[in-house]
Amino acid sequence: MRTLVGFLALIAMSLPCWAADVETKYQVAPEDLVKQMQSAKAPLILNVGPQKLFEQAHIKGSEYIGAGSSAEGIAKLKERVKTLPKNAAIVLYCGCCPWDHCPNINPAFAALHEAGFTNVKVLFVAHNIGTDWVDKGYPVEKGK
Repeated sequence: MRTLVGFLALIAMSLPCWAADVETKYQVAPEDLVKQMQSAKAPLILNVGPQKLFEQAHIKGSEYIGAGSSAEGIAKLKERVKTLPKNAAIVLYCGCCPWDHCPNINPAFAALHEAGFTNVKVLFVAHNIGTDWVDKGYPVEKGK
């Protein structure tokens, strides 16, 4: 029993490392992403969150990749970007939950950096995609 309690405590202590904690210099605010989307050099916007959430409403023009916290999602992410130049402008987002609880952003961001991509940003979603994007009237699409 003591071993089980110790093991569960270890798991609980490791969970915060999965929460989004990407450095501020790699974050983009929703209002800034809207401006970038309207420019001639709009970034590739990739959703690394839950598919059901993406189908309900997603950032206009974004592509669904798969959960960044899953091996399958990371594999799809790597496949999607493999032909892009390493300096391609890419924005990742999830929006499943508050920023400090998101399990998908860190693994996806780390995978692209490990693959040598140098112009990767993450959309800072303080609460969730509904509150921080949809409710503000920013461009959305529904469905797949």
